[in-house]
Amino acid sequence: MVSKTAATYVAAGVNIDAGNALVERIKPLAKATARSGLMGGIGGFGALFDMKAAGYKDPVLVSGTDGVGTKIKIAQHLTRHDTIGIDLVAMCVNDLVVQGAEPLFFLDYFATSKLDVAVGESVIKGIAEGCKLAGCALVGGETAEMPGIYQPGEYDLAGFAVGAVEREGILPKGVKEGDVLLGLASSGVHSNGFSLVRHLLDKEKIDLHAPAHAQLAASLLTPTRIYVKSCLNAIKSGGVKALAHITGGGLTENTPRVLPENVSAEINLKAWKMPAVFDWLKDAGTIAQAEMLRTFNCGIGMIVVVDAQKAEAVKAVLSKAGETVFTIGKLVPRTDKPVMYI
Repeated sequence: MVSKTAATYVAAGVNIDAGNALVERIKPLAKATARSGLMGGIGGFGALFDMKAAGYKDPVLVSGTDGVGTKIKIAQHLTRHDTIGIDLVAMCVNDLVVQGAEPLFFLDYFATSKLDVAVGESVIKGIAEGCKLAGCALVGGETAEMPGIYQPGEYDLAGFAVGAVEREGILPKGVKEGDVLLGLASSGVHSNGFSLVRHLLDKEKIDLHAPAHAQLAASLLTPTRIYVKSCLNAIKSGGVKALAHITGGGLTENTPRVLPENVSAEINLKAWKMPAVFDWLKDAGTIAQAEMLRTFNCGIGMIVVVDAQKAEAVKAVLSKAGETVFTIGKLVPRTDKPVMYI
């Protein structure tokens, strides 16, 4: 009779002990993001949040979920895992603040072929840092080992954020002809267009490990800027009517999402200088200007629509909060194009 080896979950490729070890390592990271309203901590089946304790009277909840796209392949290729979590948080919370909402809490989903505790901890350190930059609590998440779905060394990330805004403060509101467009500088490519970026890296045979390309590698992995605190300050100061997070679709596709149908955005492309990484992308791919503007942020990560009379005051608030601010255009009567470039 042939003896059989007892089957185990570890033998099938899933290590529960590794998952538990990661949870223990990240508990202090999550605790460091605690904020008013949070009830309990990591480890339960769900997270509780007290809206009254957070100071809200008539709140409307705002939620969003996102990932970081194929930028994650750059992080894995360079074995630099400490900032991709900031990108994950940014992509979610920047979408919340455009509604006028303050991010309250965040959850992550980390899926991999085989859990490397050190890599997981590095990724979640970035997530915790992103939560601190956004002022929201990291309340939990899910770590999944799925051999056969992911190749060895691969992982993927998704995030989910919940925020709140007092009912009377929901944006956009009151947008009209004559309003001014302020552009907040991006930190680089952020987390969109990386399938095209990677295509160009392959086409040009760029080795990001080579010292000659160290600056390009660093630029591509620069995390997405988190605009939450500065934009909330600007909203509180008065005069902000709408915000547009410039993600996939670039300036061309995202700006109209917050505009009424009777106005178009007139954007002056000479109002700011594109960061060098975009010049490289444009030249490497001989990419047409229209394609650049509907694929990448081209140096503007957030557009703020403000009352013309308060534009300079809002600009000052944003600058004081650490943003690089450009006056990039205005709203004009609607034409056949929702966004016009001059």
